[in-house]
Amino acid sequence: MRITWFAWMAQHVDEFGYSDGPLRASIGTGAVLLTAALLWFMLHRNRPAAVAAAGLTSVLGIAWLAVH
Repeated sequence: MRITWFAWMAQHVDEFGYSDGPLRASIGTGAVLLTAALLWFMLHRNRPAAVAAAGLTSVLGIAWLAVH
């Protein structure tokens, strides 16, 4: 499931920018946060790595959406 999600995100990453309106922006933000949550759950045994990976994914994903 996780690999499928990451593959789907890689294919559709350019369709969820903030410049495309509020619906697509909210879908894109939700997708970024879901991806961060999946990273957190994948790394849950190493809490510092899980926090760092999820935080970095959230910040970079939302920043990328904001500028594209």
